[in-house]
Amino acid sequence: MEIKKVTWLELFSDLLFVGAISVVTGVLFHVEDGEIPTEFIFKFILIFIPIWWSWVGQTLFTNRFGKDLIHHRIFLITQMIFSLIMIASLNTDFDSYFIPFLVGYLGVRALTAIQYSVVARVETEAQKQAAQFLGRYFWVGIVISLCSVFFDSWWRYGFLYAGILIDIIVPLFGRKYLIKSPVNSEHLIERFSQFTTILFGEMLVSTIVIIQPHPGEWENILYGALFFILIISMGWQYFDNLDFKVNKTTQATGHRIIYGHLFILMAISMITISVRLLFEAKMNTVFILEFIFFAMLMYVVATLFVFHPFREANVKLKKHYFLILLIFLLCFIVMIFINSIAISNFFILMMMVLFFVLYAVISLK
Repeated sequence: MEIKKVTWLELFSDLLFVGAISVVTGVLFHVEDGEIPTEFIFKFILIFIPIWWSWVGQTLFTNRFGKDLIHHRIFLITQMIFSLIMIASLNTDFDSYFIPFLVGYLGVRALTAIQYSVVARVETEAQKQAAQFLGRYFWVGIVISLCSVFFDSWWRYGFLYAGILIDIIVPLFGRKYLIKSPVNSEHLIERFSQFTTILFGEMLVSTIVIIQPHPGEWENILYGALFFILIISMGWQYFDNLDFKVNKTTQATGHRIIYGHLFILMAISMITISVRLLFEAKMNTVFILEFIFFAMLMYVVATLFVFHPFREANVKLKKHYFLILLIFLLCFIVMIFINSIAISNFFILMMMVLFFVLYAVISLK
C-alpha cells in the first residue's frame, strides 16, 4: 500500500473543524429546569452532522486522489475560507445565520465535487470510475440543499438536510465503484485519529476549567483529576486499538471508519458536556444519568463497530467481554430508578471513570 503523508494544510484544516465542533458542543450547555431542552439536543445533532461531513468529504478526496501539488493546495485553502464562513455562522439562532451557513457549507461541498471531476480527467480505470461517480452524484445533494434558499420556515431545513442526507449516502450507493478503488486505510485511520486527538485535547481544556481552585476548594481538583483519568482511559482504549490491534492493510471502501466516527466524535462531545454539567451540579439526576448512559452506549457501540472487524483474528474480543461492558452500562439504568437523593454527582463521575478504565483494560486483551 502506498504511504501517504499528512500535509501541514490538512492539519490546519483539522484545527478549524475541531474549533467548530467545540462551538457546536457549547449548544448543549443550555440547561432549563435541570435538563437540556430537546430543541437544543436536536440543534446539536443537526449542526454537528454537516460540520463532520464537510471535513470527511475533503479527507476522503485527499485519501484517494490528493497530492501535495499547488492546485490541490489552492483548492484546500479556498475550502478553508468557506469553512470559516460556515463556522462563523454557527449559532443557536440558526434562522438569522442560515444564508451564510449555507454558503459556507455548499462552497466546501461544491469544491470537493469539482475536485473529483478534475481528477476524473487524468485518472484511469477504477480510479477514473470512482472519481466520475462521486463527482457526478455529489451534485444531487448540493443542488437539493441549494433549493432551500427558495423556502422559509421548516421547508428550508427540510431541503437543506434532505440534500445533506443524500450527499452522505452517495458513497454507499457507489460501493461497486469504490471497492475497486479502495481507500488508503493507514492514511484514513491516521487522519481520523489526528482529528480525534484534537477533540480529546478539547476535553483536557475542560479539565482546566474544573480544576481552577479557590481557597479550600479541593473538590475542584479531585473532579479534575477524575476527569483526567477518564480522558486518559478513553484515549488508551481508542489509540491502543489503532496502534496495536487494527490491521491497517485492509483494502476496503472505508465506510465503517467514516460513518462510525460520526458517533464516536458526537459521543466524546456529549461525555465532555456531561462531566462539566456534573461538576456545576445544575442537572436533574435522572436526566443526566439518561444522557450519560446514551453517550457512553453510543461511544462503545461506535468504537466496537469501527475497530472490532479490523482487529487481528488473534486479538478479537471474546463474547464475555461484551457482556461485562453491557452489565456495567446497565448500572446507569439501575441508578435512574434509585432514589436520586442517594446518588451524588461525584459518585456518577466515579462510575464513568471506572467504566472507561474497564473498557481500556478490555481493549488491551
